[in-house]
Amino acid sequence: MARLTTGGAVLAFDDTGVGDDVVLFVHGHPFNRTMWAPQHDAARAYGWRAVVPDLRGYGDSTVTAGTVTLDVFASDLVAVLDQLDIERVVLVGLSMGGQIAMEFARQAPERLRGLVLAATFPRAEIADGRARRLAMADRLLAEGMAGYADEVLPRMLAPASLAARPALGDVVLRMMRTTDPRGAAAALRGRAERADYRPVLDGLAVPALIVVGSADAFTNRDDADDMVTRTAGRLVWLEGIGHMPNLEAPDRFNQELIAFLRQVASR
Repeated sequence: MARLTTGGAVLAFDDTGVGDDVVLFVHGHPFNRTMWAPQHDAARAYGWRAVVPDLRGYGDSTVTAGTVTLDVFASDLVAVLDQLDIERVVLVGLSMGGQIAMEFARQAPERLRGLVLAATFPRAEIADGRARRLAMADRLLAEGMAGYADEVLPRMLAPASLAARPALGDVVLRMMRTTDPRGAAAALRGRAERADYRPVLDGLAVPALIVVGSADAFTNRDDADDMVTRTAGRLVWLEGIGHMPNLEAPDRFNQELIAFLRQVASR
């Protein structure tokens, strides 16, 4: 694990491999960089350099309390690349990480070689969603993460995944429970202000891969098809898989990721 400082926060990250072919992984909420372990290993084995940060407020990175908007998270990623002297990357984001990836594409499209969006969607937050996120932020600060984590686990993983792989449920639950509630609350407040990223996808000039599970409680087929149409990307639709396809179906996810990296490298 390495660390660097940007925007008043100390960010922890893993950085393995060498060369100009770099893939940057962005985790979702309320997780940390360890959720990408299967993909980190696969990218490295394929010969790509893998950079996997903890977002501010998560994992081993420091907490910024209050409100952290998606543009701050994306600016942190740009700063990580700058400090590591990395010019361009394939960016892989899941859920909130996918929305941060879209914000990155808005801020710094010249830094992208390709974009992988998993279990996410580009729509702006609506009024009801904004109210729910703000209320949940208050709850996490008052109660901590344990109750929330127990409640949301069945929405993070498909029922079939939980039944077949209880150890995976334990891993995901542990990640959520050990997240600092101040960091989680700050991100929820920031997501309550989320912009519409559909225009960003309309203007995307690099290859895209969209990965969504049929049992995802947050991203549906209409979301997936919309992202594919806007990016002219390729859809991987995973039957029976929930909101964490990289962990629920790691072999298939890695196969599709490596095929995408091969596509990007051939351009």
